[in-house]
Amino acid sequence: MSFERELQKRSNNICELCGSDDASIDFPVPFSPGNKLEHHIWICPACNTQMENIETADANHWRCLNDSIWSEVPAVKVVSWRMLHKLKQLDWVQDLLDIAYLDDETLEWAKASGDDANPDDLVKHIDCFGAVLQNGDNVVLTKTLNVKGATFNAPVGTIVRKIHLVADNAEQIEGRVNGSMIVILTKYVKKSSN
Repeated sequence: MSFERELQKRSNNICELCGSDDASIDFPVPFSPGNKLEHHIWICPACNTQMENIETADANHWRCLNDSIWSEVPAVKVVSWRMLHKLKQLDWVQDLLDIAYLDDETLEWAKASGDDANPDDLVKHIDCFGAVLQNGDNVVLTKTLNVKGATFNAPVGTIVRKIHLVADNAEQIEGRVNGSMIVILTKYVKKSSN
C-alpha cells in the first residue's frame, strides 16, 4: 500500500524533518503500532541516508530537529525525538530534549525503538577475563562442565562457536556442544578469536 499522494499533500511536498523541497521518500516509522498513513513520514534522500548511517551524520543538517520536534504530526515528532537521542553527544541536543513535549502515547511510541536507552544500563555479557561477548562470538570453555539432561560432559578447551546471548541474564549464553544447544555461564568461558 502506498501513501505517497497523501504524504505529499500532508507535507506540502517538502521533507517533514528538514524542510527540503527534495522530499521523495515514504518513510514508515519503525516500531509503529500499525501501518496507517499516520505511521509514515515524507522525507528527503539526505535525511534518509543520514538516518541509515548515523555515524557519518552531518550535525548541522540535524539542527532542523529544532523545528520538527514541534510538528503537529506525531510520527514526525517520534522520528525527531529518536534522532535527538541518537545525536545526544552534540551539545545543543540535550537542551532541546529537555524542553520537547510528547504526549504519553507519542512518547511510548518513540521509546519503542530503545534509542533513549543508556548504553551503561544495557545487559553486558562478560567472559572470565572481562572481555565483552557479542552474539556470534566463539568462546572456549575454561572448566569442564556437566551438561544437565545430557549424557556427556563439555571438557575444558571445548570451542563453542557462534554463541547467543541470553537477553535478560548477563551471566548466561547459549551455544552448541556435541550438537546440543546448552546454556553456559559466562564465568566459565573465554572469548576466542578462532
